[in-house]
Amino acid sequence: MKKRFYSFWLLSLALVPLAQAQTEVFGKIAAEVQQNSQAYSRLDEACRTIGHRLTGSKNGAKAEQFTYDLFKSYGFSQVAYQPFEVESWSRKSASLAIGPAGGNLAPLRTTSLAHAPVKATVQAQLVDVGNGLPEDFAAKAEQVKGKIVLAQIGLLPGTAKEVKNLHRSEKTALAIRYGAAGIVMINNAPGDILLTGTASTTGKLISIPAVSITNNDGQALRQRLQNEPQLQAKIAVRNRSGLIKARNVIATLPGSELPNEKIVIGGHLDSWDLATGAMDNGLGTFAILDIARTFQALGLKPRRTIEFVMFMGEEQGLLGSRHMVRQALANGTLGQVKYMINMDMVGNPTGVSSAQASTEAFFKAIGQQIMAVDQAYGNTFTASAGLHSDHQPFMLEGIPTMSFNSNLDRRIYQCYHADCDNMDLIDREHLQASVRRVAMVLFALADAPTLPAQRLDSQATKDFLIGQGLKQPLQIANDWRWGD
Repeated sequence: MKKRFYSFWLLSLALVPLAQAQTEVFGKIAAEVQQNSQAYSRLDEACRTIGHRLTGSKNGAKAEQFTYDLFKSYGFSQVAYQPFEVESWSRKSASLAIGPAGGNLAPLRTTSLAHAPVKATVQAQLVDVGNGLPEDFAAKAEQVKGKIVLAQIGLLPGTAKEVKNLHRSEKTALAIRYGAAGIVMINNAPGDILLTGTASTTGKLISIPAVSITNNDGQALRQRLQNEPQLQAKIAVRNRSGLIKARNVIATLPGSELPNEKIVIGGHLDSWDLATGAMDNGLGTFAILDIARTFQALGLKPRRTIEFVMFMGEEQGLLGSRHMVRQALANGTLGQVKYMINMDMVGNPTGVSSAQASTEAFFKAIGQQIMAVDQAYGNTFTASAGLHSDHQPFMLEGIPTMSFNSNLDRRIYQCYHADCDNMDLIDREHLQASVRRVAMVLFALADAPTLPAQRLDSQATKDFLIGQGLKQPLQIANDWRWGD
């Protein structure tokens, strides 16, 4: 026992100089970001001069060029486009009308969910399926055939805490599976916020029209259905679809000792077209851009290579991140990716959200050093894994993934995918806090003598996903590859 304690004491002494050196780097990062951060001004510039950043649109191409040029201006010699061709979708028009059978139908404010058909008009009885989960559809299996279903995008108030929600695309997939003719989804954000988002699990067109309505309208419609159970709905949508070209943008900082081991830090540059996407996901991608600038300004050269990635096509089905993983599998380089950090709507982070619970001690130790130069950092840690963002394709290949625990007012996140996602949501100090804190964690991870988690093999990945409760949604999305 004494020998073991003595060995641990010697190891602790050996790590002291490393920790001190890292704390010095953290201090330099904090000072550089405080004095010279461009994150807020560059995001503001993009929102003003580009607008939305829909994949495949002219605006999307402008955003790709904008970030490519920024990486170059920050001194990166290795900046590359990673082009891909995909089926794209964009909206033209959508209408929803509600009324009694045989009577006049009154219009209700609506917008298409992405990947709704190019052209469709349906009128049918409206059937409320509550949360739109498998048990909700199963309970009304006969009632929903040929009908238009009404479902909550989130979970209804009063739903049991242990109930796990599904993505809107998975609820739409269930509606199609049960023979519904259309789907109307109610926004969970209170008030009159209208949002969009994909209703497709594959990034391809779905077979039924899918639209969304505001929370206020949705609550009123549910109340009306209690008194008029035969209420009719009419949905008409017109959209565009076709092959388009888009580009991920990748800036590479070569590792000083382990150049063939890569840490990928990425976020989706694309946004929906109802607003400018300042929060979703300008908040994450413009933090990444400024982290990259900070590394270059300070001449930081950690042991491992860092790839700073602007993904396109996330909103339409993780198109850019799926392409990056597929290409790395094809050319045999995916094994070089040791960690993936996802910066989707990260703001004013207080700690780490890791898919691997076993990494807590590692990230808590880093957090202690961050707090030495940034006392407002909370050093929180959560362990969970989810889907529907750019970490997913990496996670399904067993690669360790992580993000951050954000500390922003909930009202900000109510505007995600919505017509209120504009620059007035963004706080300069919170954005700068993201840059400096994430930069510190990134440096520590990329420079660590040993990484806190390793890639899982196929069986271990399967077990992990089952343990996280992700098998069912992956099966609904036809993204489960391990059989029954």
